[in-house]
Amino acid sequence: MESSLSSAVGESSRYESAASSRDFFLNIPPYLYAVVFSSLCVITGLIWDICWHMSIGRDGLLSPPHVVIYVGAVVSGLFSGYQVLYTTFKGSATEKAKSVKIWGFFYSSLGALFCIWGAMMMLTSAPFDDWWHNTYGLDVTILSPPHTVLALGIIGVQFGAIVSVMSVKNQTKTAKIDTDFSQRRLKRLNLMFALSGGFLMTMWYTLLSEELGSWEMHNASFYKLSAMAFPIFLLAMGRGNGGRWAMTSVTAVYTALMCLTLWIIPLFPAEPKLGPIWNHFDHYQGFAFPILLLLPALAMDWLMHRFAYLNDWKLAALMSLAFVLILLLVQWPFGSFLRESPYSRNWIFGTHYYYFGNDPNWEYRYKFAPWTVQTTSQFALGMVYALGFGYVSSRIGLAWGKWMRTIQR
Repeated sequence: MESSLSSAVGESSRYESAASSRDFFLNIPPYLYAVVFSSLCVITGLIWDICWHMSIGRDGLLSPPHVVIYVGAVVSGLFSGYQVLYTTFKGSATEKAKSVKIWGFFYSSLGALFCIWGAMMMLTSAPFDDWWHNTYGLDVTILSPPHTVLALGIIGVQFGAIVSVMSVKNQTKTAKIDTDFSQRRLKRLNLMFALSGGFLMTMWYTLLSEELGSWEMHNASFYKLSAMAFPIFLLAMGRGNGGRWAMTSVTAVYTALMCLTLWIIPLFPAEPKLGPIWNHFDHYQGFAFPILLLLPALAMDWLMHRFAYLNDWKLAALMSLAFVLILLLVQWPFGSFLRESPYSRNWIFGTHYYYFGNDPNWEYRYKFAPWTVQTTSQFALGMVYALGFGYVSSRIGLAWGKWMRTIQR
């Protein structure tokens, strides 16, 4: 009798444990959590690495920012690799039917392939970057050859995370099981999509940041580049996810991550260790305050829902106009504030942070340089180009988003 009672209690405990685990993960494959975490690691490590170069100078192969990046690559590669091996050797016929067959033998999700490829490129870039520094010294640009390899790898991992989440989400929606559990599962997947999309957007901005600084915000080139770079991404995420405020949520993650890294990293001590040192300090220099993309994204989300009946060609024109106009209205005065106002030179906005190799007394440190200022006609013509670039970018983004809604593998 006691033996039977103990057995029943043990069985009940195992059931409750399994139910609790199921409720926590919501039947979402663990590797999805791993690759979203990896996406966070690699972009956080990259921003930290940029701040390291601005504040300290030369870094080593195993500097702390590099270790964070490598952790992201290793976690992404290992979990995605395990997912491929498990599906190949232990997966059911249904799981294999939902996978991509590679090399005529292995079965993998499409997202896992991107993650594995990206992780391999990232780890390959590590010794390449170390050799580059030993041979040529400190990078003078973000996109040096080893950093380009690293950037492609990071984009692979982050895009793989997005594709992986979209695949599971589309399968969930296709099943059409309207229960409390499935609704909570979709909400979790929407959160994971917003996080992975925001991390990729932060990476995208980081690659372009040298051309999108505050000194360019009164120049049409800033708006032309923004119109080329961001509508394609925002609309792909917005239509791909299909949620009411998808673009806003992705942009909110980008904004939060940029602000948190700007506010947290400079709290730690650091000092330049590579001459010549013109600007002396004893704490990390921050990266950059985010572009105010949240407001254009909010408007684009509302317009996407309000004018859903328009065909994609007309919708692209509307999205381009909304993005360029709203970005100009908010970023122009904010650019003046960042560049010229002493109230921006603080921990919140971080415009007082400066590379140690630059002269802190440079006359254009806190104002727009003459070569960045355009005549009214030059600026107006540039904005016309921005609208055209935004239209092409928006149309491609809508098509990309439509493809993302079809991902099932």
